[in-house]
Formats: sequence, C-alpha cells, structure tokens
Amino acid sequence: MITLTELKCLADAQSSYHILKPWWDVFWYYITLIMLLVAVLAGALQLTQSRVLCCLPCKVEFDNHCAVPWDLLKASANTSSSDPGTPLPLPLRIQNDLHRQQYSYIDAVCYEKQLHWFAKFFPYLVLLHTLIFAACSNFWLHYPSTSSRLEHFVAILHKCFDSPWTTRALSETVAEQSVRPLTLSKSKVLLSSSGCSADVDSSKQSLPYPQPGLESAGIESPTSSVLDKKEGEQAKAIFEKVKRFRLHVEQKDIIYRVYLKQIIVKVILFVLIITYVPYFLTYITLEIDCSVNVQAFTGYKRYQCVYSLAEIFKVLASFYVILVILYGLTSSYSLWWMLRSSLKQYSFEALREKSNYSDIPDVKNDFAFILHLADQYDPLYSKRFSIFLSEVSENKLKQINLNNEWTVEKLKSKLVKNSQDKVELHLFMLNGLPDNVFELTEIEVLSLELIPEVKLPSAVSQLVNLKELHVYHSSLVVDHPALGFLEENLKILRLKFTEMGKIPRWVFHLKNLKELYLSGCVLPEQLSTMQLEGFQDLKNLRTLYLKSSLSRIPQVITDLLPSLQKLSLDNEGSKLVVLNNLKKMVNLKSLELISCDLERIPHSIFSLNNLHELDLKENNLKTVEEIISFQHLQNLSCLKLWHNNIAYIPAQIGALSNLEQLSLNHNNIENLPLQLFLCTKLHYLDLSYNHLTFIPEEIQYLSNLQYFAVTNNNLGLFSRLTFLVSEEAGSEVTHHLNLVLLLDQQEHPLIFI
Repeated sequence: MITLTELKCLADAQSSYHILKPWWDVFWYYITLIMLLVAVLAGALQLTQSRVLCCLPCKVEFDNHCAVPWDLLKASANTSSSDPGTPLPLPLRIQNDLHRQQYSYIDAVCYEKQLHWFAKFFPYLVLLHTLIFAACSNFWLHYPSTSSRLEHFVAILHKCFDSPWTTRALSETVAEQSVRPLTLSKSKVLLSSSGCSADVDSSKQSLPYPQPGLESAGIESPTSSVLDKKEGEQAKAIFEKVKRFRLHVEQKDIIYRVYLKQIIVKVILFVLIITYVPYFLTYITLEIDCSVNVQAFTGYKRYQCVYSLAEIFKVLASFYVILVILYGLTSSYSLWWMLRSSLKQYSFEALREKSNYSDIPDVKNDFAFILHLADQYDPLYSKRFSIFLSEVSENKLKQINLNNEWTVEKLKSKLVKNSQDKVELHLFMLNGLPDNVFELTEIEVLSLELIPEVKLPSAVSQLVNLKELHVYHSSLVVDHPALGFLEENLKILRLKFTEMGKIPRWVFHLKNLKELYLSGCVLPEQLSTMQLEGFQDLKNLRTLYLKSSLSRIPQVITDLLPSLQKLSLDNEGSKLVVLNNLKKMVNLKSLELISCDLERIPHSIFSLNNLHELDLKENNLKTVEEIISFQHLQNLSCLKLWHNNIAYIPAQIGALSNLEQLSLNHNNIENLPLQLFLCTKLHYLDLSYNHLTFIPEEIQYLSNLQYFAVTNNNLGLFSRLTFLVSEEAGSEVTHHLNLVLLLDQQEHPLIFI
C-alpha cells in the first residue's frame, strides 16, 4: 500500500520543478492526465461490460453467408429452372434453442477468434502511449546526471529569490533610475544660471558621496538598514554556491541534450499514433459475423454477434486522436523552439542596460538552457538570480559585511606609531577597505596588504593628515574625486606587486609625490604617449626605489626624471648590463645599485658630479681599482661597498678626502692600506666580517671617527679587549673616539660608550 505521506512527498517533489516547466510542459501534463482517464475508462468498460454478445445463430448458410429460408428457396428455384436435376437443399431440423452456457462459450470464442485486435487492446494501447509520453516528460527530472543539477539549481534559485540581498539590489536599481532624471534636471538648471562654473563646482562638492558597497545612486535606499550580519553571511554563502554551481554546470550540455531527445521521441510517437490509430479505428464495428467450427456442440457454425462497446470505443478513440494531435503539435512547437533558438547561450544584455550591475556575465551550455526554461515560466527568476552572478553585487555585499565587522572602535585599536613617529593604520588580508577608515582623521600612513580589491573613494579626502600610502600585493582602484585629493596631499607612495605588473595609471597623476617605491613592477622600454606624459607630470619626484629584475636602467627614468635626486635599484641578483644612460641623471645625489651582479664599478657613475652617496651592496665586486676616479666626485661623502668579494683596498682610496662614511664589511679584506687613514673626515668606518689580522696605529689620525666596527675578523690582539675606552684613562689613539663598539671573535659585546 502507498501511504498518503508517500504520495504527498511525490507531489512535493514534482511541484518543486514547476519553475523549470514552460507552458507546453504544463499543457502536456494535463493532456497526459486526460489520456490516462481515457485509458482507465476504456479499460473499466471493457472489464465490466459484456464483451461480445452472440445470440443469433445462423440457421441457413448459403454461399458462405447466413441467409433466411425464403432467400434460399428463391435461389433454389432459380437453380432448378436452369438445372432440373439438382436437388433443393433444405434446412436441417435441429433444435434452435441453446443453453446459456453454450452462448457464453460462443461469446468467448467469437471474442478471441473474430474480434479485431485493435478493439480488444485499445485501452492498453492508450495506457501504453500515455505512459511513454509521461516518461518522456519526466525522464530528465529523474535521470541522475540531470536531476542532481536541477535539484541544486532549484534550491539555489529559491534562496536567491527569497534573499533580502536580492530585494535590496533591485531596490537600488529602481532608486538609481528614479534619481538619474532628477540629477540631470538639476545640472541643467545649474548650467543655465549665471556663474555656472562656480555653481557646478560647489554642487559637486555638496553632493553626498556614494559609499562603495552601499549606494551608487547617491541617495540611500530605504532597504539599506535591512541587511543584518546574519543575512549578510547567508547572502555570502549564496554567492559561493552560485559560483560553484556555474563552474560545474557550464562545462557540459547534458540537460539540453536529454530534453531535446525527449521531445524527439514524443514527436516520433505522435507521428506513429496518428498513422495507425485512425486506420485501425475502422475495424471497430458494432456487428460481427462470427464463423466458428463448433457445429458439433451447438448445431450451428455461424453466429451473428454484437460488440456493445464499439460505439463508445469509437468516440473515445476519436477523442484520443484529437488529444494526441494537440500533444504532437505542442511537441513539434517545442522542438522548433529548441532548434531555432540559441539555448546554449544566455545573455543578460537587457538587464545590464537597465540595472546598475553592468558586469553580469553571459552564461552557456546547461546553465543557459536552464535559465531559458525559467524565463518561459517567469523572467523574474532569472533577473533575481543574476544579482548573484555580478561581481559588483558581491563586492557591495562584502563591503557591507566588512563595515559590520570593522567598526570605528576596532579600527582605532589598530592605530600605531611607526618607526618614523607617524600614525599608521595597517590593514592585512581583508576583503576590502572598511568605510569607517575615513572617520579616523588622524591617520598619516595608510598601509594596505594582501587585499585583493581595494577601491579608494572620494571619502578619503576626510583623511586630512594622510601623506603616505602603502599598497602591498593589493589591487587599488582610485575614484576620480579621490585622485584629486591624492594629487595635492600624497607625498610618499609604496607599491609592491605579487607578480610582474605595470604601474597603475593613477600614479602618474600624483603631481606632488616626492618619494615613489616600486617593487615587482614592469617599466617598458617603448612607452606610449600617455605614459610619457604621465612620467613627465611627476615633476616633484625626488626619490625612486625599484625592486625588479632589469637588464638595464629603464630609459623612462633617465630621460623623463632628470631632476631625480635619489635612485635605488634592487635587481634581485639579475645582472645589470647597460648603465651608460646614468650619465643623464646629473642631479642625482644618492645612488644605490643593490644585487645587480656588478663585477666592476660602472664608469658612468663618475660623471655624477652631485653624487653624495653611493651604495653597491650585494654585488660581485672583487676589485675596486676604479676607486681613484671617485676623486672627481667632490661631494661624495658616503661609500658603501659592503657584502661583496673585495680582497683588498687600493692605496688610491686616500684621494677621497671628503669621505665621511665607509662601509667595507662582509668582504675578504686582509690588510688595510695606510692611505685609508688620510680620509680624516671619516666618522663612520665598518670593517666587520673580513679577514683583518691587525689594525695599524695610524688609525689615530682619524680624529673624527665616531663609529668603528671590526666584528668577526682575525684580530689576535683583540681576542678579549684591545682598547680601554675612557676619556680619563684612554690613550691618544682612543681619546678622540666618541663612540666605539668592540666585539670579540665570539660576537659578544664588551664595551658600549
């Protein structure tokens, strides 16, 4: 027995797919029900009513037909006149009355032997056809490869339809469309009035800023406060489900192919039915001439029978043919619709034009086909579903969830004083930039790290103290109003790219930028006109730091930034080959060529007459014979040749009389030339991590020396303590040292003064 609960579950399962059934599927459903009723009615009549009634035996049979006696006598008279010798056949004198059981036997035999098969099996044929039609209509809903996808889609679609985020997004679209005409009318009035330019500028400043992720129309939607934290998390989960479902369903078109094959089977069955049913319908007759060989039992061979269901079966069969024709025409239309339309592609072009979600992607394969079916039921389903396909919509939701999580109090707890004594806010691995950041007007340094998509809105103008911006492994989009604020206020910009990427175009608009730090960027050799103009606009840039793998110093730096005062290039171990264009940077005061795999000091450096500081850290320098040429650089005061493979210091180093800082640590130096101590202006000397065995006494001539380091050398006399540093008890050698740091060979500090 089937319980009511099981029937209810079956009905609920069928009703859940109603949004995927176009009007013709519904039409097929009701026609199938009527066909089923026809089959049941015909079957019930056939089982309950008398099948064939044979109560008139043929008493006289002539010429294989049943004849009455007087017709037989007339035929005999004609025969006798032509052939007098022929005897007249007379009817047999057998009793005519038969027993009821004999009639029942004759009825059964005539039903099986003489009744046409179509009349006997008509109810079963209708039932069979109906079951085939029903199976074809529902096969795709139960086939495992398609039903799982359909169930998943229906479940997600209902969640999308009922989600508060969908209602909010559609409300924003309506609000935006209603605000646009109002904004246009206001702008016309402003432009037509006197002093239009000033009015327009003031009106722009007075317009409320549309917060990213909240409202793009400039006016807050009445549903803005509807979405709470729980609903936001639910909407976020729907976005993830839609992404996974789209990725899974768009790969194949199995639903489309199964649905198409179902319709083809229906059309073939329709043609078959209307071909043979009307033909065999003529074989259903009321009167049946039944000739059976039972004369030995009943005394008669031929009987006149009546098929009592003939007329009603003709009516039912005709009605059934009409239903099949309607079913077939509808199937033909659906087949034409599938072959005519591009159902494997679904475009949201019309929706993109009407809504503020212009990034809704087009879909394909089974995903597109399902949406086409849903459109036949109600286009509103696809419209609501598209909200969860838009990245703009997802970003807005993320922004709202982010604002709910990062309150002003939580952001204030993240404010710190950095090493430069500036108020810094460092945001790490967020989904975006919280709007509450712009409430913290004391921020001087804003650092954004590992944030995939950051949009800097015009509200950044509230950060009146912001002078420095760090963007590490993040993608930053700057609104036009925000760019105007950064142009005037930003002084230091640090950009670090995860992969090799081009410099964002908005960087070239920062006309007051003084320091630019780029890591992982690409500076192309051939620049477009826009890029050339962009670099030329950085007129106030004084410091440029590059960390990348280059074969030469980019021409854009030497040609378009001649006023640059400090250039730092970290080549990450790649060999820097071409350096001749350095000669053009005549205003350069500080040059750092780090990890450039240099084997000799480049000669182009000696043309930089204004150079004050040179850093050649982590190269492959083995000799520095070119050091004599540094005497032409009268302003050179700091020379850093650390972390190289220098074996000795040339005697010509004494020519660098203006040298104040010298770093030779982490090399292979064994001896110090006495000419080194002619650099009497030295106040910083680092010789640590070398192979020195002794320190010459001439070090006493370095009267300005304040820092002296000989850590990790082979100074046997310095194994524990060489100098007793004290102004009262010190010797002439150490009397002038204001600060000395001595370390023994085990790197344990001994004295700090």
